[in-house]
Amino acid sequence: MALSLAISDLDAGYGAVKALRGVSLDVKAGETVALLGTNGNGKSTLMKCVAGLVRPQRGTMQLTIDGTTHDLTKLSPEAIVDLGVAMVPEGRRLFPKLTVLENLMLGAFRKAARRDIDKNLAQAFETFPVLKDLQKQLAGTMSGGQQQMLAIARALMSSPRLLLVDEPSVGLSPLLVSQTISKIGDLNQRLGLTVLMAEQNFNQAIRIANRGYIIVHGEIVVAAGSVDELKGNDIVKRLYLGGVA
Repeated sequence: MALSLAISDLDAGYGAVKALRGVSLDVKAGETVALLGTNGNGKSTLMKCVAGLVRPQRGTMQLTIDGTTHDLTKLSPEAIVDLGVAMVPEGRRLFPKLTVLENLMLGAFRKAARRDIDKNLAQAFETFPVLKDLQKQLAGTMSGGQQQMLAIARALMSSPRLLLVDEPSVGLSPLLVSQTISKIGDLNQRLGLTVLMAEQNFNQAIRIANRGYIIVHGEIVVAAGSVDELKGNDIVKRLYLGGVA
């Protein structure tokens, strides 16, 4: 299914605080695009704008599906989910007093996903086999790594076309970060999901990304057409690779 996301000149913030300034980026069908930056530079705000959780003050966000363009700035979060956009939020945001299975079922509320519950559940368990054994366990009693698996699996239950993943490495050990990022790459390859991933772990993110952007103080300072171009950028060398720019 042809899908693309185009964001242009986006401003957004919280009250008098402007978190995004003139942000422009695009994601094409089947890509994994990394949005890279350290904490407090606007990555999560941008993801929330795409998901409809934060209203932009200026700019455009257009999601085109099979030739039909949808203006995300005018849609509710529910309507955006209904278009096939699923978000894995920073910090997981699970329902701790509900079981693994109950959390997964809540991900399937989208009308188009209800008829595919069995298929999506099987897909979630194939991706994260440990969740199948923990179906009756309360989400709040799981380890951080297991909770991150559940958060991603819950998003899969909505039959997404575009997967937004916000800071998947937060709170995880280096080994679990590597495993989680690999799983996201696997979903892109195996299911053909289009992925926009906000992440501060540069070296892990570029393992699965086709290309990426660097955001600093709410502005895109690097827009690279490939991972090699990203690694060769002077700003990237200074911020992430210990080089001298």
